Amino acid sequence: MFDYQAVDLLGAFTRELELCALSEGQHAVVLTEPSTRPDYAAAAFGAAKAVGASVVSITVPAGSPTPVPSTHTGAGPGLLSVLTDEKIQSLLCATDFVIDLTREGFIHAPLQQTILDSGTRILFVCDAPDVLIRNMPTAQDKIDVLAAADRVGRATEMTVTSATGTDLTVNLDNCHPDYQTGFVDDAGRWDHWPSKMCLFWPEFADGVICLAPGDILLPFKEFVRSEVVLEVAGGHIEKVSGGADAALLETYMIDSDDKWARYTSHMGWGMMRTADWFATAMYSKHEIMGMDARAFAGNFLWSTGPHPHLDRNSYAHLDIAMRGCTIALDGTPVVVDGILVD
Repeated sequence: MFDYQAVDLLGAFTRELELCALSEGQHAVVLTEPSTRPDYAAAAFGAAKAVGASVVSITVPAGSPTPVPSTHTGAGPGLLSVLTDEKIQSLLCATDFVIDLTREGFIHAPLQQTILDSGTRILFVCDAPDVLIRNMPTAQDKIDVLAAADRVGRATEMTVTSATGTDLTVNLDNCHPDYQTGFVDDAGRWDHWPSKMCLFWPEFADGVICLAPGDILLPFKEFVRSEVVLEVAGGHIEKVSGGADAALLETYMIDSDDKWARYTSHMGWGMMRTADWFATAMYSKHEIMGMDARAFAGNFLWSTGPHPHLDRNSYAHLDIAMRGCTIALDGTPVVVDGILVD
């Protein structure tokens, strides 16, 4: 039977790879596992051919090093079949471009940085087809996120406040400003289609974070139902209080048996104006990673667990997307009450 879905996606994947500057004379690897969407594998392979690249597709066995279910969580632990196989690693290091179609990706696996250090660029793709197409990036997106990352690099402090009680101060010294732009055209970089956000890795944060109903908990892909208060000191979550959602977060951190689970990880704000906040309610959990929530323009996105610049290797990774916050860099707002400042 013909895979018409793959044919339907070929144009979008081709436009994406053109943004990634994949072209004739370059080599690409389509990396899949048995549960990878076959239409994505076919569309990625066809798109790489369409832009003139030499392409191979490899399927590796499933199996994660973390006990957390592989449901597009965003934890990025990688696959044991790649983490333990030097031949496959050598292939990925030798190619120009990897289209990562695995369920979880490798973003928080130290191996990924090794691959990037070789000059390989990696594009991770896992959200539903209409999420990819609705949030198709443009060249302007990179200009926007680079400007935002530059502002973070020149600032010394970020404050986050909200009408619901959030009052957080974040030290920006050595915070390693970064970004996601939805495509990857620079050697040695990783990016995620779709995405558009400014992010950074602070060492210290202090204050109170108040989650309000309607905020989004990832990887659970659930909307907050009742207020949660998190008390943060020195980048460590000292206390979590509230109702059922607080208990969910507390249980996750305890059950992870991970010494970094209560530490803050990356922080930043979303810049993707095409993203829909309600998208989390519109899909089954296995269909999406939740990039609409993570990159929604004007959100405050913060996370827990891994911190590569402090050698905190952890898979106890939460991404929490909040609306209605005011974010300021050295007193100058970049987001006001959840609205992105142009």
